[in-house]
Amino acid sequence: MRYRDSGVDIDKANQATRAIARLAKETWGPEVLSEIGHFGGLFEVPKGMRNPVLVSSMDGVGTKLLIAREAGVFDTVGQDLVNHCVNDILVQGARPLFFLDYVAAGKLEPEMIARVVTGLAKACHENRCALIGGETAEMPGLYQHGDFDLAGTIVGIVERDGVIDGSSIAAGDAIFALPSNGLHTNGYSLVRRVIEKSQLKLDERVEALGSTLGEELLRVHRSYLDAVTAIARTVTIKGLAHITGGGIVENLPRILPDGTGARIDKGTWPVLPIFELIARAGDVVEGEMYRVFNMGVGMLVVVGAQDAAKVPERAEGLTVYRVGDVVPGDGTVHVV
Repeated sequence: MRYRDSGVDIDKANQATRAIARLAKETWGPEVLSEIGHFGGLFEVPKGMRNPVLVSSMDGVGTKLLIAREAGVFDTVGQDLVNHCVNDILVQGARPLFFLDYVAAGKLEPEMIARVVTGLAKACHENRCALIGGETAEMPGLYQHGDFDLAGTIVGIVERDGVIDGSSIAAGDAIFALPSNGLHTNGYSLVRRVIEKSQLKLDERVEALGSTLGEELLRVHRSYLDAVTAIARTVTIKGLAHITGGGIVENLPRILPDGTGARIDKGTWPVLPIFELIARAGDVVEGEMYRVFNMGVGMLVVVGAQDAAKVPERAEGLTVYRVGDVVPGDGTVHVV
C-alpha cells in the first residue's frame, strides 16, 4: 500500500506548500531570518525598543467557513483570521510582528489552499505583519471531503509602559465605538440556523443589504490597527474592547476594573441591516442579538472624560461614535 491509498496525497501537499511559500515571502521584511520549510520561524526582535513586551493570541474563523465553502469563496476567511487576531492584540496596545496559520482538511485541494493563503497574505501585508510559517494537514477520516478548518497565531510587541490594560478606567470615562462592517466572525452558527429555517439563499440578492446574502455574510472582518493608532495620536486610550463572540455586553466587562460598569446608549451608532434581517427572519429577541452579535460595533475605545471632546470624529476613514459612559457598578454593561 501507499500513503495515497489511505487518502493522504504527499504530492498535493507539496504543491500547496510551494504556493504558500511564494505568498508568504511577499509579506516578509528583513526581520524574518528563516525560510519556509524550516522547523521553526525565526524573527528578529525590532531594534530601538526600551522594554519590549511580546503579546500573543490565537483564534479561528468558526462556522463562517461553512458559508465560505458553500459560496466557493475562500480568500476572505484568510483575511478574517488575520484581522481578528490583529484586533485581539491591539486591545493591549500591541502592533503585530508575525503570524502563523493552520489549515486542515479531509482532502487537500491546492487551489483552495492557495486562495485561503492569498487572503492571509493580503491581510498580513495590510497590517504590516509577516506570514512566517504554519501547518497544512491532510486528515481523511477526521474531516469529511470538502471540510476544512482554519486557525492562526499572532505575535505582536508593545513597550512595557505602553500596555493598555484598562486598569486606569474610572466612572465618568467616555466610551466611543468604531463601526463593524457586518458580522465579522461571530454568530454564524445561529445565522446558519436562521438561513435553514427561513429558507434564505446565499445567492439571493437582498435589496436592504445592497448585495446577495452570501456577499454580506462574507464581508471581511475589519482591522482597527490604523484607526486606533490614529486616535492614540490625539488622546490617551485607557481601554479597548474587541467586540467578538458575546457582543458588547460580554466583551466590554473584560477590561472594566472592579467597582465599575458601563451604560451603552442604543441609537448612537447605526445598526446594520443584516442584523435587522437576522432578527426578523429568525425571530431572535433583542437581548439575544446583543449577546451574540457585534450589532454594528467592532471596537470600543475608552478615554478619560477630559479627553472626550478631543476624540476625532473620523479615524482612517471610519466614523467614531460616542456611545456611552463608564459608571459605578459591578462589571455589568447595560445597553439602554
